[in-house]
Amino acid sequence: MTDPWARPTDQSPPAPSEGLPPQPPAPDQPVQVEQPAAAAPEPGPSDSSASSKVKKLLSDPLSVVLVLVIVGALVVAGVLGGELYARHRADQIVAATVQCIVGDGAKASFDPLPPFLMQHMSGHYTNINVETAGNQIREAKGMQVKLGIEDVRIQETADSSGTVGSLVADITWSTDGIRQTVADMVTLPFIGSAISDVRTNPSNGTIELKSLLGTITAKPTVVNKGISLQIVDLNAIGLSWPRETLQPILDKFTAQITEDYPMGIHADSVQVTDSGVVAKFSTTNAKMPKPADDPCFDKL
Repeated sequence: MTDPWARPTDQSPPAPSEGLPPQPPAPDQPVQVEQPAAAAPEPGPSDSSASSKVKKLLSDPLSVVLVLVIVGALVVAGVLGGELYARHRADQIVAATVQCIVGDGAKASFDPLPPFLMQHMSGHYTNINVETAGNQIREAKGMQVKLGIEDVRIQETADSSGTVGSLVADITWSTDGIRQTVADMVTLPFIGSAISDVRTNPSNGTIELKSLLGTITAKPTVVNKGISLQIVDLNAIGLSWPRETLQPILDKFTAQITEDYPMGIHADSVQVTDSGVVAKFSTTNAKMPKPADDPCFDKL
């Protein structure tokens, strides 16, 4: 409250009214100019950039080792996948070739070393193993073969598609297979179908073909690079055919199943066992025929 008796100098100036508009500044006061806000500085390159990450990664020895291990694992996986596929494909091709020759199913495999891709690039295959299903070889029922093939070189020449350094075939022929084979011989329509039992005698190397008409005793022998059943005894009832007549018939049939194999494959030995007959066939330094000469070699 203002003192009415106070002098003007003793009184405080009246408070400005809130409703009055702002007064202009005095002439001697400087005008305050509002400055615009300064723009924020642009951020520099981020530390999370690709190059920074790579530098940081390479500066850590453990990270470098992990990267090398991962890259090496990917390379090994790719090579291994190619190796397995190439082996599988080659197994199929070799098995199909053998199957075409013998007339039975077959499985083939290459030795683990050296790596197949190296062999394929050089065209030189070291060891191949083949085994047939055992149903038959040509017309011989119950005959099975296991092949060991070495030093195969694929190289086209005028008269061959390559060479085989060594091929060894171990053949087994069961007694029941011999019985079925003889029974199917069209050249012995009466005798063959009458064979009811086949027995082997390893002590003297003979087999006995028994029927109601009698018994034919034959000795498996290597003849003309094949296997022949040489008749050593003929004990027949009511059979008018002499041995000289039956032998050529047997020879002709056995020649169809054991001779004229490609690449000069021939019989080396034959032996009678308790369960049948075993034989060994082989060839060395042989030329593989061209597909035009033998269609079985078309895919090699």
